[in-house]
Amino acid sequence: MRRRNMRRALATALLALVLSMLSGSPAGAAESPGEHIANALRKSPVYVSDAYADAVPPSRRRQLTKQIAATGLPIKVVLTPLTKGDNFDGEADTLASVIHDRLGLREFILITTDGDFTDSLNGYEWPADTHQTHDAVAAAGFLDETRDAGLADLTAKAVELVAAGNGTRVYEEAIQDLGTSAPAPSPTPTPEPDTQESTWAWLLPAIPTLALLTLGALLLVRRRRRAGGPPPPSPFAYPQAVFAAAEAADESALRRRAEAEVIALGEAAQAASPGATPSLERALDAYSAASKVLDAARGLPDLAGVLALVTEGRDALTDTVSALPLCFFNPLHGRATRRTTWRPLGRRDRAQVATCAACTGALRHHRAPEVLTDTTTDGHQVPYFEVPAERSVWAATGYGSLLRGEDSLTVRLARGDFTHAQE
Repeated sequence: MRRRNMRRALATALLALVLSMLSGSPAGAAESPGEHIANALRKSPVYVSDAYADAVPPSRRRQLTKQIAATGLPIKVVLTPLTKGDNFDGEADTLASVIHDRLGLREFILITTDGDFTDSLNGYEWPADTHQTHDAVAAAGFLDETRDAGLADLTAKAVELVAAGNGTRVYEEAIQDLGTSAPAPSPTPTPEPDTQESTWAWLLPAIPTLALLTLGALLLVRRRRRAGGPPPPSPFAYPQAVFAAAEAADESALRRRAEAEVIALGEAAQAASPGATPSLERALDAYSAASKVLDAARGLPDLAGVLALVTEGRDALTDTVSALPLCFFNPLHGRATRRTTWRPLGRRDRAQVATCAACTGALRHHRAPEVLTDTTTDGHQVPYFEVPAERSVWAATGYGSLLRGEDSLTVRLARGDFTHAQE
């Protein structure tokens, strides 16, 4: 009898196991890191990983939650380490994109940790930077009162500045004195008072021990020698933040980020309801165009184009028609915060271009914006928009800045402009 009962119990357990396998129930499937964070944010606006449990204990999380509730804004906070090779490849932008797509919120403000500097925060806002979130969160790390602040205090200050809505002014005031605390790159040549607009601000190596930058400099010298000498002076500066420059120059990292962005857009479009998403077809067209460019991308300008197309796709999913495109001067800066009147050097006509906060401030103070560069047919590096428009759809459109009305990067790609540019 005992053996019969044991066999019956084993048979019952085996049957249950088979039924669970046949049912394909996802209940036991492990959450992806993005899903895990998004699900946690549905319960609380503050997510803190175990790695930061001591820096932001439960009591501080409750304080942050009350502070966020008092603002009345859709603010959410994600404090988690970001390192190369993790599920977000160490990119705060990728983390933000994944969380945004998983939550599916039309209006959303996100504060995250930074992938390069562990004591810094990044700010994001959808569908537009209405509350100057990008600048507000950046400003929190430059204030005297937060110079030695812990992660919890820094986050609280960032929330306070976002709620105040004047982050751009606070950021510009906070960085005004930065030049007095660290040696600034020496411009070459020294500009005359009436020729500041035509200055090339050459970047001095801030950290000469970085092997990557040293190697890049050597390769640049060799390339110029093969090309027969340096190119003519340009009024635009290469990125001056050493780590940002190294990151932007890492094409493989940017490609991985672009791939993640395209995948996230495709998943969001697939999950969208046609009835609740009037511009779903436009989002799918943007996804198709971004995939096409990604497959044929030859360098940073094309990969930046992928990000610009993904941005159009996200705007279509949220049915946002008035959001600004990525920054005209360097789309890797992220979404623009305003339109700025810009007069190219040597020309009388002016153009209205979309610029991020940093480039807007540079123009306002008659400094050269940091620009994305492209390679000419003779091997010289120039601002991407100086490449002939017939050779570059990005130069022709300014990554969306120069387009108006129903025209878009997606429309241009659909009619074959990228194919012609690659020939």
